[in-house]
Amino acid sequence: MTASRLHTTPRLFDSHAHLDATAFDGDRAQVLQAARAAGVGEILVPSVTAATWHKLRDLCAQEPGVYPAYGLHPCYLDQHVDADLDRLVGWLRENPAIAVGECGLDLAEPVPDRRRQLRLLHGQFEIAHRFDLPLVLHARHAFETMILELRRFGHPLHGVVHSFSGSAEQARELWKLGFYVGIGGPVTHARARRLRRVVTEIADEQLLLETDAPDQPGAAHRGARNEPAFIVEVLDCVAALRGEDATALARRTTENARRLFGVGA
Repeated sequence: MTASRLHTTPRLFDSHAHLDATAFDGDRAQVLQAARAAGVGEILVPSVTAATWHKLRDLCAQEPGVYPAYGLHPCYLDQHVDADLDRLVGWLRENPAIAVGECGLDLAEPVPDRRRQLRLLHGQFEIAHRFDLPLVLHARHAFETMILELRRFGHPLHGVVHSFSGSAEQARELWKLGFYVGIGGPVTHARARRLRRVVTEIADEQLLLETDAPDQPGAAHRGARNEPAFIVEVLDCVAALRGEDATALARRTTENARRLFGVGA
């Protein structure tokens, strides 16, 4: 990014980055410095297991603009116990967060214990409702199922479905239910033709940008570790696909994230 771009682009909000991951243990300070140099002013860091909550809390306490979400990820079922839902309630009472998550459903084959995934998901629906916090949802091969579960819950919820790769119609249904969609590195790959088309149809007010660092790097970093600084490439790609000014899109997506998570100036 050029010096002039740094002065004109509003601060970006990475709505999903696992900065607490061990992949960053060796150079986390440098990764954050690079992100800030690239214009990333705020980052949501979602947890994946109860064992990581302390580390995430301490990281966010030390870094301005880095916010925690606490939850139980569906891909780590072997690291969860049912009592973790009660632990999450107690944890949130003592440790402020801006969201519940990452939680959700992962129905990629082979599907791990679907019933247990649903039980943990429903429990985190209840917790988010109780604390009036947004949800950070994972929905791999599960967008339609997630929409059905949100409808069945019976109470209003809100949040974001991260790494969205569903249809434009599913995006519209999620918006009716109070959910934004997060777009990250996959959109920068030329082969992602369906996702690129859908991105042009998502409503301005529903769109968030993310990296999912250290996972899901964009085309320019294929096979490498992803970082929050690389969200600029997502911004540029999405702006080009939508025929929009990148500076205006940066401002709008940051405002969307701040509105959803209740943070920022």
